[in-house]
Amino acid sequence: MSDDDFPPDDGLDATAEGADGFDADLLEQELRGAAAVLDPLPAELLQLAMDAYVLHDLEARVAELTFDSLVDAIPVRGVEDPPRMLTFQAGALTVDVEVTGDGLLGQLLPPQTARIEVLGGPAAARPLTVDGMGRFASDTPPTGPFALRLRTGRDVIVTEWLRA
Repeated sequence: MSDDDFPPDDGLDATAEGADGFDADLLEQELRGAAAVLDPLPAELLQLAMDAYVLHDLEARVAELTFDSLVDAIPVRGVEDPPRMLTFQAGALTVDVEVTGDGLLGQLLPPQTARIEVLGGPAAARPLTVDGMGRFASDTPPTGPFALRLRTGRDVIVTEWLRA
């Protein structure tokens, strides 16, 4: 390589003051301080963001939402407060979930054993047991955003996050 391969050195350092005395780093620091005082980040939101980052699984496959009764179903006249039906797909695995005010019911197809956790914001993940027919249930309905993390024999699968 020769000196012609590099841009000319104009003597300005990107982190130092510019020729006009303007210090971008100092301005950024003062703007961050003002934002923290005038418009602070809610503690709950910060906790949710940290929990979402901690829960991130690099090896996990994402199960795609293929059916949501809030969007895809035809309303039935006379039915008040119908359960929310969700279907997720990850390769050959299908996860059917019914969300009601009483909790969750679901089934893995094809039936298999798995460990399922209901993820929900700052609350600890709630483990669910899956029986030999791939069925699982929770008597606690999700509140706010939630997702399911499935651990089968060799795979980790995480559903998309949804609002309850």
